[in-house]
Amino acid sequence: MPQYNLESGEDKPVTAARKYIQSAGIIPPALLLVKRNEHTTDRYFWAEKGLFGAQYVEENHFLFPSLRVLDAPVEKAVVAVQSR
Repeated sequence: MPQYNLESGEDKPVTAARKYIQSAGIIPPALLLVKRNEHTTDRYFWAEKGLFGAQYVEENHFLFPSLRVLDAPVEKAVVAVQSR
């Protein structure tokens, strides 16, 4: 999943995230890390349904179908290696 780091500047973090999504044309799903100040970074999840706080998404992941694809088990391939 793409991850973007930005600073909020004079805007509130959620406003900075929305402006960045609009200007960069980001397609969901994506994670945005917005630095509010030197000590605080807010995390947002850009989903098909809109922009959500990452903590809400973590607690309610079942509401976000785009996360199911990322959470699907990966098939492991068996590889035979010939030794000499």
